[in-house]
Amino acid sequence: MPKRTDIQRILLIGSGPIVIGQACEFDYSGSQAARALRKEGYQVILVNSNPATIMTDPITADRVYLQELTPESIRRIVEKERPDAVLPTMGGQTALNLAAQLHEEGFWEAMGVEIIGVDIEAIQITEDRQRFRDLMEQIGIDQARSRTARSLLEAKEILQELGGLPVVIRPSFTLGGTGGGIVWSIDEFDRKVMRGLELSPVHQVLIEESVYGWKEYELELLRDANDNVIIVCPIENFDPMGIHTGDSVTVAPAQTLTDKQYQRMRDAAIKMMRSIGKFAGGCNVQFAVEPHTGRMIAVEINPRMSRSSALASKATGYPIAKVAARLAVGYTLDELPNDVTGTTSACFEPSIDYVVVKIPRWNFEKFEGVDEELTTQMKAVGEVMAIGRTFPEALQKAWQSLENGYAGLGADREDPPREEVRTRLKKPYWDRTLQIRNAFRLGASVEEIHDITYIDPWFLYQIEDLVKIERELERRTLDQLDANLLRLAKQYGFSDVQIAYLLQGNVTENDVRARRKALGITPTFQLVDTCAAEFPAQTPYYYSTYETETESEVTDREKVIILGAGPNRIGQGIEFDYCCVHGVLAAKEMGYEAIMINCNPETVSTDFDVADKLYFEPIFWERVLDIIEHENQHGKLKGVIVQLGGQTALKLAKKLHEHGIPILGTPFPMMDLAEERSKFSGILRELEIPYPPYGAARTVAEAVEVAERIGYPILIRPSYVLGGQGMRIAINKEEVERYVRNILKLLPDNEILLDLFLENAIEVDVDAACDGEEVWIAGIMQHIEPAGVHSGDSTAVLPPYSLSEEVQATIRRYTEDIARRLAVVGLINVQMVIKDNVVYVIEANPRASRTMPFVAKATGVPVAKIGTQLMLGRKLREFREAGLLESKLKGYAIKEPVFSWDKFPEVPKELGPEMKSTGEAIAFVETLTDEHFRRPYAIRNLYLSR
Repeated sequence: MPKRTDIQRILLIGSGPIVIGQACEFDYSGSQAARALRKEGYQVILVNSNPATIMTDPITADRVYLQELTPESIRRIVEKERPDAVLPTMGGQTALNLAAQLHEEGFWEAMGVEIIGVDIEAIQITEDRQRFRDLMEQIGIDQARSRTARSLLEAKEILQELGGLPVVIRPSFTLGGTGGGIVWSIDEFDRKVMRGLELSPVHQVLIEESVYGWKEYELELLRDANDNVIIVCPIENFDPMGIHTGDSVTVAPAQTLTDKQYQRMRDAAIKMMRSIGKFAGGCNVQFAVEPHTGRMIAVEINPRMSRSSALASKATGYPIAKVAARLAVGYTLDELPNDVTGTTSACFEPSIDYVVVKIPRWNFEKFEGVDEELTTQMKAVGEVMAIGRTFPEALQKAWQSLENGYAGLGADREDPPREEVRTRLKKPYWDRTLQIRNAFRLGASVEEIHDITYIDPWFLYQIEDLVKIERELERRTLDQLDANLLRLAKQYGFSDVQIAYLLQGNVTENDVRARRKALGITPTFQLVDTCAAEFPAQTPYYYSTYETETESEVTDREKVIILGAGPNRIGQGIEFDYCCVHGVLAAKEMGYEAIMINCNPETVSTDFDVADKLYFEPIFWERVLDIIEHENQHGKLKGVIVQLGGQTALKLAKKLHEHGIPILGTPFPMMDLAEERSKFSGILRELEIPYPPYGAARTVAEAVEVAERIGYPILIRPSYVLGGQGMRIAINKEEVERYVRNILKLLPDNEILLDLFLENAIEVDVDAACDGEEVWIAGIMQHIEPAGVHSGDSTAVLPPYSLSEEVQATIRRYTEDIARRLAVVGLINVQMVIKDNVVYVIEANPRASRTMPFVAKATGVPVAKIGTQLMLGRKLREFREAGLLESKLKGYAIKEPVFSWDKFPEVPKELGPEMKSTGEAIAFVETLTDEHFRRPYAIRNLYLSR
């Protein structure tokens, strides 16, 4: 059946600010759906409140409404735009809940708006635990025994019926497992039931038999209007049941399912999808399997795009959101082409000849006193994905992607003491795969580790194999390292850093690289083709491995490589992916071949049809250099862009510079100057720009000496970190000692910077661009909270609301002077503090900033795109003369930080110099009497902590 012609205008509802449990995977699915629908000729009206996303960019939809996601705002938009249909499955739980609420009010029907892509009935069935249970019983699908409770008394009666503890508590209608968990004691049972009843919007909780330790699987399904169903990808959780799937290491395709079990699971999933409604679209189904008996139960079904949909799309190359959007407007699977091969049908189920590993990324260090144990409530802030020919290779590459200092799964530092390994293995913590490796190093057996962790022995044997190779490498010197062992180590994902660490003698990463190349061992680049190479692929989407032939053909075109931002974490989120996508589009527009390197499966930059070529690889020096050397075979590499991928990309600038690889934009020595505090202060002195008195130290004693000299309160921070990690304000010598000791424990050998903290001062963020001569100020944002609250946690107002013209002129002048002195070509962000009308400069970052997308959305000027084209040789006057630098902002735009405190109830809600927010929203206000300004202004000092 071809696409529908009775609908022309479609409303797409986004997922709002990023919170733990709902991250930028919905930016990816929403962007993909909008692009697919517009390509089909539909008009797309989009509503979302998140300014940091590509989804809310003018390039994505015909009309973009940057407004809060409430029934009122959607009513207003619908009354104005009169869409024919609404697609709510691309915006996570937020969009589904809004669609369901407006349906119950009869709003959609009254406005003549049809819900497509899902049946409201399906949402209600899957969200209401009891209705879902009854339906599964009716169609003969086994599930964990459970019942719903509306009071503590009822919950206790159910507990008795189920045979006592442990049980699982799940509040109804909450996101990311909020308020849920396994309960092992009666005190905890009472507390969790009461908390769950409070958190659930319908004040009910499900009490369920515990399936802790069972194996967990997910299937991604797509169905069309003719009831054709395909399974896109079976995903297996490395971690057993009891850990939220968003916090689990997951593997695709499933590795330990027998064919018979998989067929049973497929049949059950299809039966489940058919039972909840007749809609055409996507669905995610989760199962648990008892390892000893093979008993399989259904855990849940989500009739929408999910976190795993993004992972399955990137893992297989099959664009689930794009296909689901087209199915929602009437197409059937057999009518749609597979975008990757271009020749096969979307009806073909993907078949992959490699292994994909996803590892979540956590930020526990940001939350003092947090319980780090992983449970059924999600705690991760992002994730990485890696592709390899085998599970061990993909696992090591995923560890190289995590941005936490590891060069793979251990083998790059001293092994921890036996007691630490034993303690951390007993409970599921973020580093479980590493602790399993450590346990094997200490002589533990597969059986012992399985008894403690319940992880399938197949995975444990794979990690044991890594340790066997480590042992083999430890026996050799560099000269004794033969081609067979080195090739084997590389096929198992070992980095040159790990190999150098393991070999005897004083061996460096460069030594191993030279030896490897001398032996003719270099990586090959294989295609992600959805069909295990049975059909040729049209899309240039690659991963590295050690095979005999490479599938990545190098063109004669002039190339630009853009380094991505890696996994989302607090301090570096989706806003840098937004900048990377604009960078890619800007380079393509100027005729260059744009090559993207990134490892974040949730993002638009890792969509296979955004860049001319995508390498799904860690932003890890060895991997990046391999790609550069491969792509520069004909000497056609214009350069590498490091300004758009946050600190992740920037920290590789030094190595690129040392290897003589051209960096586009600001020269590396100038970037380094901005990062090096003492040199940067010298520049400020030279420019006669005030800055707070400061000092630097490498030991506790030096730090105390500096603090006593400068005076208190004093701001303490490590250098070269992100999101204010480890930053504290100390008011006496004892606090300085304590904070500095903590920093050195976390970041040994780090230089510690100490600045006089200016109390009751106003902080300002400036985003600007420079072409080497002219400077253009894109936006000046004034923080509502006082200086001392990290800029990422501050409510910021554009333009400034209480600074005099004289102060603003000084801010502009200082920004221009710094940008010119640092020879900035591209983007720069400068942070300043104003006290008693004196403007002090705190720091300058010659790169894209967290606030850049906010400024772009607020003013209507594509700052990141302009900055990229300046790096590629264009001049600001070209944009100015075309009228492209003029702000369209009327009134004020307010950036509102969003926190995920509800995930960590034990953590105090205090704000300080270390960033804690997970996302942001934007609000446009005409006057400062608006609630969006008045409320944060009234409580601006409330949470400031030292």
